[in-house]
Parts: sequence; C-alpha cells; structure tokens
Amino acid sequence: MAEIRNYTINFGPQHPSAHGVLRLILELDGETIVRADPHIGMLHRATEKLAEQRTYLQALPYMDRLDYVSMMCSEHAYVMAIEKMLELEVPIRAQYIRVMFDEITRLLSHLLWLGSQALDMGAMAVILYAFREREDLMDCYEAASGARMHAAYYRPGGVSQDLPDSMPKFKKTKFQSDKRIKTLNANREGSLLDFIEDFTNRFPKCVDEYETLLTDNRIWKQRLVGVGVISPEDALAAGFTGPMLRGSGVEWDLRKKQPYAVYDKMDFAIPVGREGDCYDRYLVRVEEMRQSNRIIRQCVDWLKQNPGPIKSDDYRVSTPPRAKMKTGMEEMIHHFKLFTEGFHLPKGEIYSAVEAPKGEFGIYMVSDGANKPFRMKIRAPSFVHLQGLEQLVKGHLIADAVAVIGSIDIVFGEVDR
Repeated sequence: MAEIRNYTINFGPQHPSAHGVLRLILELDGETIVRADPHIGMLHRATEKLAEQRTYLQALPYMDRLDYVSMMCSEHAYVMAIEKMLELEVPIRAQYIRVMFDEITRLLSHLLWLGSQALDMGAMAVILYAFREREDLMDCYEAASGARMHAAYYRPGGVSQDLPDSMPKFKKTKFQSDKRIKTLNANREGSLLDFIEDFTNRFPKCVDEYETLLTDNRIWKQRLVGVGVISPEDALAAGFTGPMLRGSGVEWDLRKKQPYAVYDKMDFAIPVGREGDCYDRYLVRVEEMRQSNRIIRQCVDWLKQNPGPIKSDDYRVSTPPRAKMKTGMEEMIHHFKLFTEGFHLPKGEIYSAVEAPKGEFGIYMVSDGANKPFRMKIRAPSFVHLQGLEQLVKGHLIADAVAVIGSIDIVFGEVDR
C-alpha cells in the first residue's frame, strides 16, 4: 500500500480560480487539506488613508474601486455617513433611485458571481448567459451616470442627476442588418425607466434558465452539496454577513432588520439556507436575484408616478442651479469652493452600513471639523469572509477549495483597503 505523505503547496495566485491575487499555502495530508493560510498579495491601495487626504467629495469615487462589481452600494454607505453627520434630509425620489440602483448593483454582482462560480466548476456556458443580462444592466449604469462601472453617481444629499428620458440605441454597422438593429433597439424607444421595466419583465425567465442549467445538475450538486459547511453559530462568531450568513440559516439582512433609504416601503423576502454549504449559498443568491428584481420593479412603478427633486437644496453640499451660476457671481464662487475646498462636517464619529451584495459594507468616519475625514475605516465583507476560509476548507480535497472560494464571492479590491 502506498504511503500517504504530507505536503505544503501553493494554490494560486496564477490559478484561474484564485480570483486575481489570492495565494493559499495549503498543508495537505495526502489530498486532504489540514490547514489553509491565505495571502492576499500586493494589492494594498491605501483607500482609507487616501480618503483622509482628500475632501469628502473627492474621496467618493474611491468607493467604486473597492468592491468593483458592487459600486453604487459602496457609494451609498459613504454618502449616508456624511448625511447622518450633517443631519441632511434626502429627497424621497433620490432615495427610490438609490434603492433601485442598489438592487441593480446586486444583480450585477450576483450575475458575475454565478458565471464565474460555474466556470470554476467546469460549467462553461453559464457565464455567457449571465453576461447577456449584465450588458443590459451596465447600459442602465451608463445611461444614468455616464460610466459602466465606476459611476460616482450618488452624492451627499441625493444623486448627481435625474434619470434620462431616453436610452442610447444601437447604430447600424456593416456587420448587422437593419432588421437586427431594429430588434436590438425595440426596448430602447422609451426612457431609462421603461427599459428597466422591460428588463424586470424578462429577468425571471432568465433566472429560470440559470436554474435549469445548474440547480438539479448532478455534477453541480456533487461539487457543492456538503462542501464548505459552516454552522449558524460559527458563521455569527466569524462575523459573516450577507449570503454567507443567510446560507447557514440566519435571517439577517440590514434592508429588513435596520432599514435605510426606502427599504421599509419595499415588499420582498429574505431567502435563507438550511445546511450552510456551498449549495445553500448558491440557492440563496439565486433567490436574492428574484427578490432584487421585485424591488427594482416597485421602484420603477413609484418613480414613474412621482417626479420631484433628486438632491437636497442644502447648499452646504449641493451646487446651486446651473442657470444661477451663469448669471450670479455668488453662485459661481460657491460652486468653485464646493469642488475645491469642499464642505466641513461637525466634530464627531459615525458608522453607516448597507446590505451590499457580499454582506455588510460599512463606513466608520471620525470628523475633527475639517473638510476631510480625520480617520476613516471600511468594514468590507470580503475581508471578513476570507478569514473564515480555513474553517470552510479544512478536511476537504484540493478541488473543493475551488468551490469554497467561489461560494465566498471574494473581490480583492475591498480585502486590502
């Protein structure tokens, strides 16, 4: 009989399932993992310290670059911290726009996770399906903010601009016929809200397609069921949030338990798992996509019926109307100083958190009365979940580590801030 030997090996960072820069030092007993030591690589971008050297407005775009597939959710936590310090009242229309785009962001993140997790498991087609829907959602980002990823759309006191009345359209090329272009533009004849409404009508069938490909797939279940199990007690003790915690059966969601914006007006459910394994975390995220679609549709219906201001008229944080800037010197000076010197927050400290796609994303901010934070700390869910990796993979085979890493849904931009 062959002797079972102990090995210490590197997993990643060149491995495609290591998601960029993750390096695991695995101690093995044969092929069974007995210890996993994660190294996060040379990715430290000092976001927290950079924010302390810039005005509050200048630091806002850095939030997009933390979890770079959950951009507007990170912006939301940041601007909410400022608004709490200033006791700003955000117009109700702006709050509905924020909630709608928070949920669009959740879909963007979960679709990327679904495609990449399936790809890691060897299911090649799913990522093509997922990116089909992501393209439409990216177009919504671009229509509202001008950018497909790093939107910088939220502002203290509201959002930067109202939703557009038209959607960008495909133009004729020599590679596509007039009939094809007309088909592509069929749902782009109206406003952005009309386009999003059409998406919410189509999306449930898209999720059905994903589930047809995966949910009862024998190989998919063999790779995920019973792998990376964590109990509710251990998940809470490790600080897990989001789908990582709900997958273990804990019904905790900040949108329900500590509502912010207009989530208390939304009708949606919190999906939870039972076993706490990779398969339950998959099921939770898939159902979350269906619930996000419900929230988006409710926001669209309300926004269509209720026009109004989209940013606070408090000139401490908001620019004067452009028409006044062109005729009044005081308004022009105010605009200039707002974007160069910025605004000052009162002395104090605040913690503001949102239910981001990967879990609780929080901003802790200390103000000394200046125009920039004295200290800022970011609570990033990927950082917390990565610390639990050893507990999740211990006792499993090397191949199972790939499934566990995918089920955690790590983005390293927010791991080393």
